[in-house]
Amino acid sequence: MAATKGSILVTGANGGLGSAIAEHIAKRPELSTYHGLYTVRDAASAPALASALAHGGSSHPHEHDVISLDLTKLDNVRQVANHINPRKGRVSAGQIPPIKALILAAGHQDFGKQTWTGDGFDTTFASNYLGHWLLTLMLLQSMDKTASRIVILGSWSHNPYDPRGRVTGAFSEDKYKTYVRDAAEFEAIAKGTFSSAKESPGFVGGFRRYGASKLFLIMMMHELQARLSRSDDAGLRNICVLGVDPGTMITGMQRLSPWIIRVFLFKIIYPTILYFFPNRTSVRSTSRSAADTLEAALGVKHGELPRDLYLDGTTPCETSVESQDAQKREMVWKETAVMVNMKEGETVLDV
Repeated sequence: MAATKGSILVTGANGGLGSAIAEHIAKRPELSTYHGLYTVRDAASAPALASALAHGGSSHPHEHDVISLDLTKLDNVRQVANHINPRKGRVSAGQIPPIKALILAAGHQDFGKQTWTGDGFDTTFASNYLGHWLLTLMLLQSMDKTASRIVILGSWSHNPYDPRGRVTGAFSEDKYKTYVRDAAEFEAIAKGTFSSAKESPGFVGGFRRYGASKLFLIMMMHELQARLSRSDDAGLRNICVLGVDPGTMITGMQRLSPWIIRVFLFKIIYPTILYFFPNRTSVRSTSRSAADTLEAALGVKHGELPRDLYLDGTTPCETSVESQDAQKREMVWKETAVMVNMKEGETVLDV
């Protein structure tokens, strides 16, 4: 294996943003020397990723692996993590270098077409948050202990008080202005009884479920960084956790949305906005958001150790008041560890 700078693992690499990230890595000489670990739902059928790598890697060789990963299946998450991790995995065997950047780009929004996983979790919750939480905790032992970064993909929807939420009507009722107050409400979100399709049919209910999953990812950013920073392991203290809001993008995530969203907004209105204002609105191309994400993952713009930093594109910004509630974050963290049935030895971090 040729010498590399380390590995970059990207979840959801067959999606609009994930494949754009892979294309940037493959085509930029300073990034193509990283070993790519691209996870997709089915490695045998990932046309967007294949096209991105072919388009980006024409002039620069880029070693990579495409890995099947279903974030809604916790057993599969464990299998993939164990395949990569030290001891019996590929890192210890020297087949791939330690992970320099872990980018959690996979995302799901049901737009009212709510489903559940085989373990009984709401699919949006499991895809966006729960599977990523378990994967990240298990892969900590494969991170580059000299310096590495974990990047979560957030969304303004995590904050019911964001003015952009007014047009949706999702947070007009007081009961929806706070996502989670206690362990029982966290379980309701996890099991899909919070703002369920039966209680809140259509886009609005699905939007709340999506926003809740993004809140938990941002809580994870804050809580994971705090736990890493106070770890007795000096190597873990060298891992930085960041978040990026990639803005509104035209991707396959809208495939379950109604016509007015899928066609009118995302095929007519937003492309028009992008054409006339490519760099001036919260509507962004996947290429631009991919570049922003990679800057967070590998860049130096925000300092050598940009810990617990949340960015709207490339601009630092505050996360919601709820996400900064330390007691609530700790409760969510502990309940999550119970939900995934975290076993002794599965992570190098004290949970």
